[in-house]
Amino acid sequence: MSEQPIFKFKIGLITATIWDNDGFYSVDMSRSYKTNEGEWRSTSSYSQSDLLNLAKCAERAENWIARKTTS
Repeated sequence: MSEQPIFKFKIGLITATIWDNDGFYSVDMSRSYKTNEGEWRSTSSYSQSDLLNLAKCAERAENWIARKTTS
């Protein structure tokens, strides 16, 4: 696995991070949130209100990977 993501994008509080594992792509999805102390953190747990942006990020990641693997 590469040490840096090959591509990263965000929709709302949802971030998709794409990794290149020697030609095999994997995707990490996370949601940002702010603690009571004002610090930003991330989690892989999603609420109902996150699901549309999660689906959009998954679709965008799939499209990005498809373009890379067919070119």
